[in-house]
Amino acid sequence: MNASDAVPPAAPAPDEGLPTVAPQLRSLRRRAGLTLEAAARAAGLSPAHLSRLETGHRQPSLPMLLALARIYGTTVSELLGETVADRDAIVRAADMEPTRAGGWTYVQAGAPGRGMQALRVRVPYGSQGDIVRVHPGEEWLYVLKGRLRLRLGDTAHLLGPGDSAHFDSLTPHRLAAEDHDGVELLFVHTLLQSPTATLCLGPLTGELP
Repeated sequence: MNASDAVPPAAPAPDEGLPTVAPQLRSLRRRAGLTLEAAARAAGLSPAHLSRLETGHRQPSLPMLLALARIYGTTVSELLGETVADRDAIVRAADMEPTRAGGWTYVQAGAPGRGMQALRVRVPYGSQGDIVRVHPGEEWLYVLKGRLRLRLGDTAHLLGPGDSAHFDSLTPHRLAAEDHDGVELLFVHTLLQSPTATLCLGPLTGELP
């Protein structure tokens, strides 16, 4: 066989498991006014790696999606090219139905289908305080009532009303009420998987809508 008759190797196929994000990655980077080199440096990637993501030869991991969304000033859902029907910006207290699972009580405090989820959470005393959680994303919480025992990695923190915490969810963390009356929190979590992903905080038993 002549060299000219050889079949050229096929381009590597994108990884399965996530929708193709190449068109959005490039357009959102340009919208943010970033060069390939600047965006790659901010995301901790090589320019060649980011270029392969933008041409569809590689698919980003979930941590990469979160990093790029932060850098481009957008949401993971926009990076994934997902569109959601128009939603009301206002959430009325009368429409907030509580959900209970594993002793915890959750009330939606934000519109569904967003790139982050806002909740009002009540954690009773002694409820699943020994469960350590690790998952992609970021968490922000604000103590409304009671005292919260928060462990981040190897460090324990005691938070009272008005105190807040903002941390990477890949840091092993554990939440527990310090007082017998429980603790109430405002809680915001970035839903890394998709805007319709299930809640990553809270009990491991029971399903949330």
